Amino acid sequence: MEYDLTSTVLRYTDRHLGFPLLSHLAGTGWYKQQDIAKAQYELARGTSMVDYTLQLHAEAFPGAAPPAELETQRAEAVTRNERLGRDVETVLNVIEDPSVAAALKQDKAQNLIWLEENYKLTESQINALYHYGYFHFACGNYGEASSYLYHFRVLSTDPALTLSSHWGKLASDVLTGSWDDALSELNLLREALDSGVYTDGGHEGALRRRTWLLHWSLFVFFNHPEGRVGLVEMFLAPAYLNTLQTSAWWLLRYLVAAIIMTRRSVRTYAVTGANGPSKVSPAAALRDVARIISQEEHRMQPDPLVGFVKQLYADFDFEAAQEQLKLAEGVAGEDFFLQEHAADFVEAARYLVSEAYCRIHQRVDIADLSARLNMSKEDGEKWIVNLIRDTRADAKIDFKENMVHMNQTHPPVYQSVIEKTRGFSFRTAAMGQAIDRKAHPPASGDGGAGGGRGGRGGARGGRGGGRGGSTGRGGGRSGGREEGEGAQSEIAA
Repeated sequence: MEYDLTSTVLRYTDRHLGFPLLSHLAGTGWYKQQDIAKAQYELARGTSMVDYTLQLHAEAFPGAAPPAELETQRAEAVTRNERLGRDVETVLNVIEDPSVAAALKQDKAQNLIWLEENYKLTESQINALYHYGYFHFACGNYGEASSYLYHFRVLSTDPALTLSSHWGKLASDVLTGSWDDALSELNLLREALDSGVYTDGGHEGALRRRTWLLHWSLFVFFNHPEGRVGLVEMFLAPAYLNTLQTSAWWLLRYLVAAIIMTRRSVRTYAVTGANGPSKVSPAAALRDVARIISQEEHRMQPDPLVGFVKQLYADFDFEAAQEQLKLAEGVAGEDFFLQEHAADFVEAARYLVSEAYCRIHQRVDIADLSARLNMSKEDGEKWIVNLIRDTRADAKIDFKENMVHMNQTHPPVYQSVIEKTRGFSFRTAAMGQAIDRKAHPPASGDGGAGGGRGGRGGARGGRGGGRGGSTGRGGGRSGGREEGEGAQSEIAA
């Protein structure tokens, strides 16, 4: 409970995404079940999931009569479903025609003119797909919501509604467990935010949108098979690293965990900055994160995962790192996002400790290293043998003395000079290009080689979907906001 981040993360997610977080808390035993039910009820009141809201009311307030407004809300949802269904019927009949789909071009504006001339479709009719999609979302019908929002985005030229549809489809794909689609949508949303097209709210608005995206991305990155590498690459990008340090320092827990878990499986991370993509090694990423932790320590709440890296890489205190790793194992096992990866994290953290310890010692006591890894002497011996075999380290084990003898090898001095010089050359070239662009900005009308990067027109590919058929009477147990109240609309505004 001391290190629980649920209440913090809830402030930056849609209420739909909040239901899985609260359901997880109910299984930890940290809070009373009735208190969890009350919190879930407060979330559900802002949705159109009337049946689920009534169920939660009965759990939160046993014996109390449900508010009369819920029955009124049910009738309104049924009426609204029928009205919106009629509004989108004409649009669906047109866009689901294979001949129409084949005739659509990349230019959305031209598509709208063509649809209006040939099928009398107006922009307001197309916007009905957006409203119907968010109505399904509010009812907990996430698959239908994802489909309608995708079809809307293919045709819409409204930038505000298009951005809002990105948020809605991302949440829908997360809540249906469509992790490939969710990762694709996350990348599209990041591309849209980084493009600089959405300037509402200025720098503060951009910071707010990136903060929300960092929190929403956790649902994708810790469920997709390749998500941990993607998390490191996104979180280390300068714009998002600055956002993390400015308004979401608690997310360092997940960045630390992802780096530790992936450092042995990747050679470099592909981090995209203002000057294009660059390669960052896992060792450099850990050093950078350790430096950031030291900078932000004065305002951070204690966190065992973050503390483990600080003690190991900044303070070089193996005893303190051992204590932090014990706490981190328990925290990872209870964390909503890390619980499925707790064993992998602990195993990777032990490799980190052993590598750091062996790097500064020529003779390593097996019993002492086992204790630092929080393992018994017998398990520690097996683990160290496997470590030396897997990493092909230049070491010998003396079981009589219960020692590991490390043969330290240091790179030649000239090789270190070459590596540092190569880094200086790269950064100097990047600075020169940035200064040149600042001094000689491209003309506003340039579209050739001297101009800025051209945007891709038209719709992006994605999965389609059927028409759906929500009755407006309820939905799944992971619900969301009413249209206009959702975090997507708030962020888009």
